[in-house]
Amino acid sequence: MSVEQQINQLREELRQHNYSYYVLDAATISDYEFDMKLKDLQVLEEKHPEFYDANSPTLRVGGEVTKNFNTVVHEQRMYSLDNSYSKEDLLDWEIRIKKLVDGDVSYTCELKYDGASISLTYENGELIRAVTRGDGIQGDDVTTNVKTIKSVPLKLKGDYPSKFDIRGEIVLPYEGFAKMNQERIAAGEEPYANPRNTASGSLKLQDSSETAKRPLDCLLYNLAGDRLGISSQHDSLEKAREWGFKVPKESRLVTSIDGVLEFINMWDEKRRELPYETDGVVIKVNDLQQQEELGFTSKAPRWAMAYKFKAEQAITTLNEITYQVGRTGAITPVANLEPVQLAGTTVKRASLHNADQIAKLDIREEDTVFVEKGGEIIPKIVSVDFTKRDKSSIPTEYITSCPECNTELVRKEGEAQHYCPNVNGCPPQIIGRIQHYISRKALDIEGLGGETVALLVKEGLITNYADLYDLKKEQVIPLERMAEKSADNLIEGIAKSKEIPFERVLFGLGIRYVGETVAKKLVKHYKSIESIIAATEEELVNVDEIGIKIAQSVREFFDTEDNRRLVNRLLQYGVQLQISADKLADQTDTLKGQTFVVSGVFEKVSRNELKKLIEDNSGKVSSSISSKTTYVVAGANMGPSKLEKANKLGITIISEDDFLNLIG
Repeated sequence: MSVEQQINQLREELRQHNYSYYVLDAATISDYEFDMKLKDLQVLEEKHPEFYDANSPTLRVGGEVTKNFNTVVHEQRMYSLDNSYSKEDLLDWEIRIKKLVDGDVSYTCELKYDGASISLTYENGELIRAVTRGDGIQGDDVTTNVKTIKSVPLKLKGDYPSKFDIRGEIVLPYEGFAKMNQERIAAGEEPYANPRNTASGSLKLQDSSETAKRPLDCLLYNLAGDRLGISSQHDSLEKAREWGFKVPKESRLVTSIDGVLEFINMWDEKRRELPYETDGVVIKVNDLQQQEELGFTSKAPRWAMAYKFKAEQAITTLNEITYQVGRTGAITPVANLEPVQLAGTTVKRASLHNADQIAKLDIREEDTVFVEKGGEIIPKIVSVDFTKRDKSSIPTEYITSCPECNTELVRKEGEAQHYCPNVNGCPPQIIGRIQHYISRKALDIEGLGGETVALLVKEGLITNYADLYDLKKEQVIPLERMAEKSADNLIEGIAKSKEIPFERVLFGLGIRYVGETVAKKLVKHYKSIESIIAATEEELVNVDEIGIKIAQSVREFFDTEDNRRLVNRLLQYGVQLQISADKLADQTDTLKGQTFVVSGVFEKVSRNELKKLIEDNSGKVSSSISSKTTYVVAGANMGPSKLEKANKLGITIISEDDFLNLIG
C-alpha cells in the first residue's frame, strides 16, 4: 500500500469512527485507539505535506488564529420566524396557509434549539464555509472554528447534491457547560452566564484551538439551495442524516394542527430531559412546493411558525427606574432589578416601555415584581406583588425633561412614547443616528463600530453622518485604542461606503418608519433622492405599499432644512443616492401596473428568479389570485384549485415560455 493510500485509509477510518461517536452516539473503538490512529495520521501528514487535505481529521484540534472575521453574504437569506403562543395562533396560521395553497397540508414538527444559528456550505461533498446568521443577509465567516466541532462533517457520504447550504444551531450541552463553569470557578474566574451566549461567543474566538477545547455540538435541520432533488422537509431531514449530518431525531411528520399540538404538549413536559436548551417547537409546511407557493414576508417565511413554550417567571425587587434616549429621541423607561436567574440567564434590567405601562402596572421603585422572559429578547415586568409594597411607597412620576440634555419632553397625540425634541443637541440622538447609518443593513462601514462613533462625537470630530466623509487619518490616530492600521481601515471603510447601493443609503438616513423594505420600494419607484425629495405626500401614498404614516414621515424628514443640507453633502461626497446606471439598465417598465401569481415548478428559471424578473420589469408579485391579478404564470404541478379560481375569474394563464417572451 502506498503512503497516499495509507493516509486516505486512516482519514476515512477516523471520519467513520468520529461520525459513529459524535453523531450516532455509538462508539466503535476506544478513545485510546482513536488517539493512536490520529497520531499515526499526523506523523504521515507531517512527512508527506504533498498529500495535505484542508478537511483532514487531524485539523479538528484547531490552532489557526483568525484576527478578523470576514463578512460573507448568504447566497440564500436566513430568515427569522414568526412566533405563536397559543392554539388560536396556530389555527389562524393554518387558515391563512390553506387559502394560499392547493391540496392537503402536512407539517413537520421540530424542536427549537436555543443556540447560535449557523449556515454550512458544502461543495462536492466537502465543507467549504461556515457563516453565522448575522442579520440574515450576511454574517461572519467562522469556518476555522466550526471545523473543530466534531459533529460537523468535513466530508459527506452517500448521494449528495454538488452544492448546497445546510442550516442549524451550534449548541453547548448542559453537561459540558457545567463542566466549563466548574473549571472557571476553580481557576478563580467568573462563570459563564448561559449555554447559548457561550456557544455564540465560542464561534468568535480568535484561536481555533481554544474553540476546539469547548464541547460544542451542531444540530442541523434545514437545507437551502437550487434543484436539490428533494420534495419535502421530512425527506430533507432523512437525506441530511444519510449524508452524515447530526439531525435531531425528535422531529415528527403530522397531518393536522391537532397533531402539532400533541407534539407541543409532549415536549413541553419532556424537554427538561434533553441535554440541550430548547425554548419551543418549529412547525413547517412539509411539502416544499407548497413552501415555494407560500413564499416569504419581508422578515419571515409564511410556511413556518415557531411556537414558544410558556415563558418562565421570576420574582425580584425593582431597585430604580432610569430612562434611555434612542436615536429618534424616544424615551424608554428601564427597570433596574436586583439580579435574578431566569430561563438560564441573569436578569438585571427590564423594559417598562412607556408612561402608560408604568401607570397601568402602578409600578414603583422598591416594589416586588414578577419578571417574565418569553418570545422577547428583553425581559419584561408583568405584574407587581402589592402585598409586599411598603405603605410609605410613592407613586412613580414620569420624567418631564430629557435625562441627557434637560430639554422638555413632548408627547404627540395618539403616541405612547415621550420624545426629546432636541434633535441636533442631544448626544444619544446624535450618536444613535450615526450608529444606524454605519450599521450592517445600512452602509456597513468596515473599521467603524458603535464605540468608535461615540468616541468621535465625544471628541468633537463629528456631529452627523455626513461629517464622516471629512475625517482625516491624522485626526483619528490620537484617539484611544486607535493604531495606524486601525486608522487606515477606518478611512478606507468610509471611502468604500460610497459604493453602497441607494436603497441601503436611504435606509441609513434614519427616516422614521422607513425600514429596509420601504426603502427598496421608494428607490424602485423614484430612482433618485431628488425625486423622493420632490414628491408630495399624495404622490408618496400612491407608491406600492406606502401608507399615509410613512408618507408623512418622509415629507417631515425632507421638509427639515438640516436634513436636506445633510443629503446635499452626501451627494457632494459621492454617496450613492440614485440607482446606478447598470441597475437602471436592468430595469424596465414592461410589466408596470400588472400583477402576477406564480404557481407550479419551472424548468428554465427557478421560482425566485421568475419573481425577480417580474419585479425588475416593474411588475408586482402576489401570493393569491384575485380580480386584480393580471396573469397566472403556471408551471408543472400547478394546483387544481388555483387553476379553477383563475378560470372562474377569467384570469389569463401563461406558461414559463409565454412569460419570458412577454419580457423579451
